[in-house]
Amino acid sequence: MRTKFAWCLVLILLIFGMIGARAVESATPIKVATFNVDASPPIGAPLAYDPTKGIQTPLSCRGIVILSDQKPIILVSVDWIGIASGGQTVFKEALAQAANTDVNRITIHTIHQHDAPRCDFDADALLVAEGLENAGFDARHARSVVQNAAAALKESLDSATVVTHVGIGEGTVKDVASNRRIMGPDGKVLHTRYTATRDPKIREFPAGTIDPKLKSISFWNKDRPLAVLTYYATHPQSYYRTGLANPDFPGIARNAQEKDLQVTHIHFNGAGGNIGAGKWNDGSQSNRQVLADKVQAGMQEAWESTKKHSINSDDLLWKTKNVFLPMADHLVEEELVAKVNNKDAKADDRWYAAKHLVWLRRCESKDPIQISCLGIKQARVLHMPGEMFVEYQLAAQKMAPDHFVAMAAYGDYAPGYVCTDIAYSQGGYESSDRASRVKPGVEKILMDAMRELLVK
Repeated sequence: MRTKFAWCLVLILLIFGMIGARAVESATPIKVATFNVDASPPIGAPLAYDPTKGIQTPLSCRGIVILSDQKPIILVSVDWIGIASGGQTVFKEALAQAANTDVNRITIHTIHQHDAPRCDFDADALLVAEGLENAGFDARHARSVVQNAAAALKESLDSATVVTHVGIGEGTVKDVASNRRIMGPDGKVLHTRYTATRDPKIREFPAGTIDPKLKSISFWNKDRPLAVLTYYATHPQSYYRTGLANPDFPGIARNAQEKDLQVTHIHFNGAGGNIGAGKWNDGSQSNRQVLADKVQAGMQEAWESTKKHSINSDDLLWKTKNVFLPMADHLVEEELVAKVNNKDAKADDRWYAAKHLVWLRRCESKDPIQISCLGIKQARVLHMPGEMFVEYQLAAQKMAPDHFVAMAAYGDYAPGYVCTDIAYSQGGYESSDRASRVKPGVEKILMDAMRELLVK
């Protein structure tokens, strides 16, 4: 009897083993494709603050397409200061068509360099209707970048490569990030320590609340690396207002690491709204390479610490959440319309009014901001709008302590700075009317959405 029972048990185990093996065999593999196109503006085109006089280092629009048994997922990083509203729409629609996917499976981010262009086709359309072209950016050039990116993406799909493993790593970036908001004894902002701070007394204040960690997610075909994505939170300016387009120190670090490893490298800025290099940077031009070397050292540490995990489509997750952010009270439609229509006003003033008006009308029409979460094995990446305070990034990590959590901010640039609620009562540049187009109440909305994407 015992012998018969033992044989039955062996048979059952063999059957379940065969079923499990077939399940593993039938799991769809993941593939990735990457693309990279030039995003440098033509001479004379507006950068964020000045006309383009030349190209110091080319700007790029680079992305990765993740293919599986689901519709493709597309992650894009551009060396521009920000892409808002209609800029997001045009980019996503073009890439969705090229990859035969849905726009809600695409996320577009910028690294936020300042000697670089901006993009909002909706704001541009308002000004063109009033006879003002190229006030904020060269729309024709921006559309050509979109078209080139879509064409490059489509072409890349023919060479998509199977991913057998995902790599997860983390490094520490030393002496780059510092909090920009120096608080006084009254609980108000005493100094804003911008990314280039010449006053040594302001530089001497402690680094404050930052996230020194640089996160890395890489895709592998067995032992061959295919692409690496990195995430680090800081304003990326060493110095600017040169008229020479350049990707500044994060772009230099990314380019150098890509060259050293011979691996496609896509970098994302984390929640760096209240973070800059000001403690470590007096604005001298020699500091650009110094800061780049420090970021690259963090990238290399993350690469060397990478642990690989086998992967298939069952390990891939994509979740989205539409949110309605509370519009700032200082946005008044009649005032903004008057500024847009004022042909005697400065072009810059009309541009700012136009982009504020676009955001106001989006809020009034209940046009949501989409945030999303990419899951790969135990890694989770949140894709967020605007210039997020680092507190959101740190909170996300605490929400999912058993996961490897990274954040890409500077998605839809329309809300501007996204502060914590308390920051709006503390003063400082980030919560000022010029900088932020949302108001208290935004923190709970985004924290709840982040928690839902990460935990549920």
